Amino acid sequence: MKDVTQLTAGWSLRHEEALLPARVPGCVHTDLLAAQLIPDPFIGRDETEVAWVGRRAWSYVTDLSPDAVSPHASGHERADLVFDGLDTAAEVSLAGDVIGRTRNMHRGYRFDVTGRAGTLEVRFASAYDEAAAVRARTGERPNVYPEPFQYIRKMAAGFGWDWGPTVVTAGIWRPVRLEHWSTARIAQVRPLVTVGADGTGHVEIHLRVERTERGTGKRLLARAEVAGARAEAAFDGQDAVLRLEVTEPELWWPRGYGEQPRYDLHLALLDEDGSAGEGEGRAGALDTWHRRIGFRSVELDRSPDEHGTGCTFVVNGVRIFARGVNWIPDDVLPSRVTPERYRVRLTQAAEANIDLVRVWGGGIYEDDAFYDVCDELGLMVWQDFLFACAAYPEEQPLRGEVEAEARDNVVRLMPHPSLVLWNGNNENLWGFRDWEWEEPLAGDSWGEGYYLGLLPRIVAELDPTRPYTAGSPWSGSWDHHPNDPAHGTHHSWEVWNRLDYAAYRTGVPRFVAEFGWQAPPAMATLRRALPGEDLAPDSPGMLHHQKADDGNGKLNRGVARHFPLPEGDFDRWHYLTQVVQARAVASGIEHWRANWPVCAGTVVWQLNDCWPVSSWAAIDGDGRLKPLYHELRRVYADRLLTLQPGAGRPTLAVVNQSADPWRTAVTLRLMEADGAVVRESVVDAVAGPRSVLRLEVDGGLAPAAHSPKEFLVADADGLRAVYFPVADKEFDYPRPRFDVRVEPAPGPGDRVDVVVTAQTLVRDLLLQADRLGPDARADRGLLTLLPGERARIRVSDCARADVDSVRAALFSVEAM
Repeated sequence: MKDVTQLTAGWSLRHEEALLPARVPGCVHTDLLAAQLIPDPFIGRDETEVAWVGRRAWSYVTDLSPDAVSPHASGHERADLVFDGLDTAAEVSLAGDVIGRTRNMHRGYRFDVTGRAGTLEVRFASAYDEAAAVRARTGERPNVYPEPFQYIRKMAAGFGWDWGPTVVTAGIWRPVRLEHWSTARIAQVRPLVTVGADGTGHVEIHLRVERTERGTGKRLLARAEVAGARAEAAFDGQDAVLRLEVTEPELWWPRGYGEQPRYDLHLALLDEDGSAGEGEGRAGALDTWHRRIGFRSVELDRSPDEHGTGCTFVVNGVRIFARGVNWIPDDVLPSRVTPERYRVRLTQAAEANIDLVRVWGGGIYEDDAFYDVCDELGLMVWQDFLFACAAYPEEQPLRGEVEAEARDNVVRLMPHPSLVLWNGNNENLWGFRDWEWEEPLAGDSWGEGYYLGLLPRIVAELDPTRPYTAGSPWSGSWDHHPNDPAHGTHHSWEVWNRLDYAAYRTGVPRFVAEFGWQAPPAMATLRRALPGEDLAPDSPGMLHHQKADDGNGKLNRGVARHFPLPEGDFDRWHYLTQVVQARAVASGIEHWRANWPVCAGTVVWQLNDCWPVSSWAAIDGDGRLKPLYHELRRVYADRLLTLQPGAGRPTLAVVNQSADPWRTAVTLRLMEADGAVVRESVVDAVAGPRSVLRLEVDGGLAPAAHSPKEFLVADADGLRAVYFPVADKEFDYPRPRFDVRVEPAPGPGDRVDVVVTAQTLVRDLLLQADRLGPDARADRGLLTLLPGERARIRVSDCARADVDSVRAALFSVEAM
């Protein structure tokens, strides 16, 4: 049986003339932080103080003892040194001899070290030096950002983005180990999992082995098992194929559509005599492989229709409106992201009724722990290949690295049932057309050959069970503009950049793969990241933690379209930017969901942050939930009630994404600002399964056009929608009055209930729980209460809260 020894201990980082303790997996920044040799780049403006780290060469060293690599000591013929991830351009030497060189963060490496002992050193070149050397060979290529990330196969976001710091890492960022083996080992397993028309589950396993010299030509036996089905194959070459059939397996479904059953798939490689016999498990095998798989079918329906070209996920024959978010690396130092952290963040996604997570192309192929949790929670994964916002050379040495990286990761990730789409790139096809790339390229390669040639060929060869799309956005061919909203996927950024969020309602794209609105992080996050700073929108630390071009200008313009800008009142500014972010994203999702099935999905930019920053995220860099998060939970629920502006009067949309009909009585009330009910009506509504019912509101219930005193409320089954005919700054709000009570909450831990009773109309009431304590969390976001209504807000991890402190943490829209 193959023996595996993890090499996590005994590493040192060479710094100046000294050796520092090093943590593996890890990176130079984490080791220097642990040694207190650099400040935390997340605090204040210390990002600039650590910029030198990414421009230097670094070495990691340890010792491999003779016993660790000796065939005699191990009892095996072969000893391999295996790196799951080296960041990035490295030279690996053992006892002074170079055994390998690497130039790709996104793939693994294996070196034969049989019988070779001594000092093991991994020397990392500066990523900037490597990029410069490659650029000198390939020539210049256009880029949205000034950093050279397109010349090195490394996490692009580490070079800085419009939400991220420039923290250019180096190190052994994923596990490293010694593998001892004899005769043969499993080198690659590709399970093609499909479901037949009769419901039979099929698993076609493509196996590749590597052999020792003595194992060459020896007849081997492969045995596979899943859900009681067994298969075996004898072979004497490198490859074998095993086929298993499972009668009517339970299907894996996206969350909200069914359960997520998974089956253990075991594969054993044995000598020809089958030394791991029936009933003996896999104990006597030369090597074993195990994954948990799920049976399901997936396609991306891109059929043309009267509206253009569709883009609809179909899972197990069911057409799905995708309720998605974009995922960026959860830390700019990605080796710090643990399986536990993945579980927390992805559970938060599931609890917000999200069912699709797009792993964006400027980050990384995440650890298997990420996809394991998605499998478990029913979160569909849209996986980008790692190209974003730049023209990428297609010459060597990059082309070979791109192909090896793609092959490695397609094979590694394809067992996961949550993975539903491979996507070629982020915005590069669009960039070629619209970002003035074509003229400076003058015919040079820029990545098109990857997206429309190499990558689809690799997916078709290795993983034909899943759809591939060339990019996001992408209309399907050069016959249409790459970002044409009527064809394929669309990125909607004109609204955030130039318009009011009401402009989301002016069209119905077929699939909105990116859109969003910014807001600062939670107040406790700001106070931790900017200690001692007198906070203001333009204070030094706030500006440093705002990476978007004219980000504060866009924030201010977004607020000013609806509210007077609160000059000199940071707390009010902070609250209003949060309100506008939540409303903006909700307005887009409500409109597009109300236009299902023409629009078949929204993917919000973005779920998470990689450091404390003003950004489009719903969860900030310290893991605190913004009001946007709670709004996503509302607008992504199976059932949604929304009032949409119309040409003359509003439209009531009853959106039902559940499998059962939604029969409900909708109470519509035309109200005045002082809380008086002008007119009331009850409408019986039935929205069929996975469908939308749209009803034009009766003219007698519609607020008068441009009225500063009337608004419309719709209520059904505990859900509420409100419609105001004018901007907040034009509406005659009463000064909000409400009573507050604080009660102990049942259950474990420090929890209280904040009970708010409205005496007037109270719009977008928000309890910023982190003002009560840095760990305090509220279970609700923005609330609109009518006079006499009561709301209960559960606050967790809050040791003490009195009425005065709670009132100081409560904000709402006020009379202007």
